[in-house]
Order: sequence, then structure tokens, then C-alpha cells
Amino acid sequence: MVNDICVVKRKLDEAVSQLCEVSWMFVKNPESDFTRNRKLPFRKMISLLLAMEGGSLSKEMLKHFGYSADIASSSAFVQQRNKINADAFPSLFDLFVKKTDKEKLYKGYRLLAADGSDIHIPTDPDDQASYFPGSDKQSAYNILHLDAMYDLLQRTYLDVNLDGKRNENECSALCSMVDRSAFCNALLIADRGYESYNLFAHCQEKGWKFLIRIKDVASSCGIAHGFTLPDSDEFDFSLSVSLSTKQTNQTKALFTQSNSFKFVPSTSRFDYLPKKNRKHSPTVFYDISFRIVRFKLSDNSYETVITNLDSVDFPPSELKKLYNMRWGIETSFRELKYTVGLLHFHAKKVEYIYQEVYARLIMYNFSELVTSHVIIHKSDTKYAYKVNFSVAVHICRQLFLGNVSPPDVEAVVQRYVSPIRPGRTYPRYSSAKHAVSFIYRIA
Repeated sequence: MVNDICVVKRKLDEAVSQLCEVSWMFVKNPESDFTRNRKLPFRKMISLLLAMEGGSLSKEMLKHFGYSADIASSSAFVQQRNKINADAFPSLFDLFVKKTDKEKLYKGYRLLAADGSDIHIPTDPDDQASYFPGSDKQSAYNILHLDAMYDLLQRTYLDVNLDGKRNENECSALCSMVDRSAFCNALLIADRGYESYNLFAHCQEKGWKFLIRIKDVASSCGIAHGFTLPDSDEFDFSLSVSLSTKQTNQTKALFTQSNSFKFVPSTSRFDYLPKKNRKHSPTVFYDISFRIVRFKLSDNSYETVITNLDSVDFPPSELKKLYNMRWGIETSFRELKYTVGLLHFHAKKVEYIYQEVYARLIMYNFSELVTSHVIIHKSDTKYAYKVNFSVAVHICRQLFLGNVSPPDVEAVVQRYVSPIRPGRTYPRYSSAKHAVSFIYRIA
């Protein structure tokens, strides 16, 4: 609907305006930065970074200035962006999320998916958090790691954590996102790699539900391996476990009851038990309840998940359906990188790349919210159709810049649709990523 598209655009404009009203908080030198009349004031810099596509910096500047001769130089752009501090775009991202977030529920729960993704950036030996020297004739490279919490029903990012690959700790990052979230009645869905008692406890303390894929029973390094579980291909087994970090003769005797008591070693982080235990201090336990469910995917394939959802309302068939919905965050990463342009940076310094990562996240959310209000009319065809997101992102950028009106956005987006072909699968390939020179980059 046109009115809904106008509302989304207005909220992004309001978020940018609110940031600009206190721009002194988001510059490195408040007394001098952005105080003079320049071709690239603070607001224009924010808008330019948000609307950038994959072209070279010169082409992006030309488009933004309408191919006018009175254009700011690329050097001026670099100097101005250097004045913006690290908090500006994360604050704008959070502000836009708060303005546009709507509670969409599935059986009374918000469906939140968590996952991480690596981002290859130009090589910078000075950034030790992301720098890898390479080995076996491999060139040096830098990688950032993005941890994200994603709303599967609204199809937007709600919270993210960005850091160098060397500092990667997905469970710790997700625990922090759970703690600072203001959502109630949420169901957190995550893949293997988030298998951690500490994460389960953070969800329990928050009042959230969780559904997390874990290593199979046969694995010797997973949570399921330490329990006595049914000897069958498929099962749904409920457990109530008391965790402790203290080892005494009494607790050691309790730990032999593997389905009721578990020892948490000092090498494993757990935030709700004492990190150090004195000899005469009382033993502290943390109680947690969950189900371990193993279900069949195909003839010879099984998956094991752990959850604290009710077994009556969420039987194994429903858990299988919910976990399959987690694929939405994987799709979003692909669109964020290849459609919105997260792989094409207009900088080599890591602090500038951080600006562009958050700018792409904001533009992804903006594009998803706009296209969600475009009605695709059904027709008597073989396939149902959806919005062509690649075209939609380009149109949404022009909407943000004021070059396209909301009615035209709806009309144009409706013309560019793609068929929905269910059941398609594609293998995942990995390949080296090299920085493309700004001189030779095409639009």
C-alpha cells in the first residue's frame, strides 16, 4: 500500500533527522567537525553512505550530485567521513529498528533466528583483529565477522555484532544480544555452533524459548553425548538438569546421575554460577529444563535439536517446520551481500568499512519493509510470484533519495517479479575473495 510505503520512508527520514539534531555526539571533534558550510555536510554524508551502490566512489558521487559540475571531490568525501565517529551508524541502525519494529507472532512467539557470516575486506595488516597472514603460499587477508539476530516473520535485522574474525565468539555475542533485547515471548532458533548451556540459561532468564540444532548423539563432543537417551532413531526426551561448577565428593557422587546433574568446567563460560568456589562455600546449582528431540529428515538423515518449548503445542513435526524456517536468515545474508552490496566497499580502512556495513544493514531493512507492503496480484499461472529483490533495492534507494514517489515505487516493483519455485536446493561453494581496485570497478 502506498500509505505504508510513505510511513516507512518517513520513519527513516525521521531517524536520520534525529541523528543530525545531535550530530555533535557522533563526530570526533565536536567543536570543529561539520561546523563550516561545505558541499558535504553531516546529513548529506549520512544519506550518501546509506544510498551507495557497488560503483566506484567517483560514480557514486556523480549520481548523488546529479552529474552536476559543482560536485565534491572524492578526497573531500574521504575527509568528511573521517570526521564521523564509530557510534553514528550503529545508533542510526538501532533508531530505525525501534521506529519500524512490529510484533508479528507465530503461535504467540516472535521467531528470531541467529547466525553469523564472514565478510572479506581489503587487506590491512594494521587491524590485528581481522588480519590473517596466510600460509602455504596463500596471500594475507582480513575478515570481519557479523553476528546477527533476524526476525523471520518481518524479515529484518533486529540486532547485530560486528568484530574482527580473530575475536569471533558467536555464543557470547548472541548472549549479549539476548540480554539487551526488549522483546517478550520470543523463540530463538539457531544452528549448530550455538550449543551452549550458557546460551540456554540466558534465554531462560529472559523468559525466551529456544530451538537450537545440536551435535548428534553419536558425537563425542556435544551436549547430547553426556545423557542416557532412548536407543532409537527418533525420540523426544525431556530432561531437568542441575548444573554446578563445584567439585566435591558429594557433587561428584551426584554427577554420576548423568540425566539429572552436570558439572560445568572452568573452561566453559557460564554466567549464572560462581566462577571460583571456595572449599567451605555452599554448593550452588542452576536448574534448567529442556527437551532433546531427534527426528528424520530423509531416508538416511536425522537431526537433533534441543528446546524448552512445550511438547504438546510443539511436537517433533512442528519443531522440524520451525527449524526449517531458520533458512530465512541464510537467504538474508545472501541478499545482504550480493544484492544490497555488502561485498563492495568504498574504503580500505576498517573504521570506514564499519560505516558501510551498518549502512547496508539499514538499507536492507528499509528495502524489506517497503517491498513487504507491495501487493503482488495473483494470476492463473504455474507458480506464485514474489518481488524481485534486486530491482526493489535499487528502487528503494531512489525512494530514499527522493527521486521516486511512493506510488511509482509500488507500480515499478509490481512489474519486476520472480517465480517461487519450492524445493530447489543449491550446493554451497567457497572461494577466495580479493579486493577489486576502485579504478577498475564497474557499476
